[in-house]
Amino acid sequence: MRIELRRKIIEVCDRKIAQKGPEVGLSFYAFFANRNDDPERLMEAAEWWIRTHRLDHFEKAVKIRAMVAAMDSPRD
Repeated sequence: MRIELRRKIIEVCDRKIAQKGPEVGLSFYAFFANRNDDPERLMEAAEWWIRTHRLDHFEKAVKIRAMVAAMDSPRD
């Protein structure tokens, strides 16, 4: 997943958690405007969410944030 999308996901998760608490859920649509102005990035997020990780439509923002943050962590 592109770094720009990872940053956007973490930003949105942080904002939603701050606004509504750690139990807040979201879908991958939360990372996009109401109009489809970036279909490639939308499909990249959908691929990661649905095909790669087989996540439910709504997931806890803290879970998604942790998964995306782990992608940036160095691996041994």
